[in-house]
Amino acid sequence: MAQVVELAKTLGWKVFHAYDSRRSEPGFPDLVLVKPPSVIFVELKKQDGKVTKPQKIWLDALQRSRNVQAYLWRPSDWDWIQGVLR
Repeated sequence: MAQVVELAKTLGWKVFHAYDSRRSEPGFPDLVLVKPPSVIFVELKKQDGKVTKPQKIWLDALQRSRNVQAYLWRPSDWDWIQGVLR
């Protein structure tokens, strides 16, 4: 997460991450990135991390929404992540 946040901020993105998500809606993505006109929601997982059902529901809903990008990113996606943020 630290690498993604650092890159996003370096490239001019506004970054939101809930410090303590225990009282938030289950499954809401880890990061919200905004650099007009783009808005990106990102769920970050370890390479072998499992996506929960609530996370899948949120990602599916966001991916079907207009003018929004939603991704599931893992460490092996680093090249792709850099491309999306640039």
